Amino acid sequence: MRTASILIAALAIAVAGCNNSSPTPPGGTPGVAPTPTVTLRAPGTGTVPALVVTSTAFATNTTVPTPEAQNGCGGTNVSPDLTWTGAPAATKSFAITEFDADAPTGTGFWHWVLYNIPPNVTSIAAGAGTNPPAGTSGLSDYGSLGYGGPCPPVGDGTHHYAFTISALDTLLTGMPPSTTGAFLTFNMRGHIIAQGTYLGLFSR
Repeated sequence: MRTASILIAALAIAVAGCNNSSPTPPGGTPGVAPTPTVTLRAPGTGTVPALVVTSTAFATNTTVPTPEAQNGCGGTNVSPDLTWTGAPAATKSFAITEFDADAPTGTGFWHWVLYNIPPNVTSIAAGAGTNPPAGTSGLSDYGSLGYGGPCPPVGDGTHHYAFTISALDTLLTGMPPSTTGAFLTFNMRGHIIAQGTYLGLFSR
């Protein structure tokens, strides 16, 4: 009987302990979920010096004009003109990307990938995105080289298109002709010495 009583008391203490304590997640505080950490910097963010990016096509954070939209979505796929200033003296090349984080893909959508722009080039003319005079075009998520204009689903709300200029301290070598936005961004890690973003909006 004495042994049974001891076992019953121990069981009661264990049950009470389970009911009164909060689970502790690994590396966290009891009852508080751990804070997610960001391991890769998104385009246009971070602590590097800012490039000043301008365009005559539209004001930043306003609607992208219809001609810049993709063929079949009311536009003629004309890339906007872009000019940038403030690059450090150590700049060896520039890269241009256009990214839509609102695309219903789960991973966003790359509309424009252009890299290894010479350091003495600080602008690109309107319409030059499909046949740039300098730099190397990568694949957009449309599966084609060069600029691919906005074309969000009808009724999907306003999408935000980040035109990001990155100044790099290197010329990217060994990049395949099928270079995508994700692959370019990965290879730019650790080489971005200045960056600026011009934001366009578009909806259908």
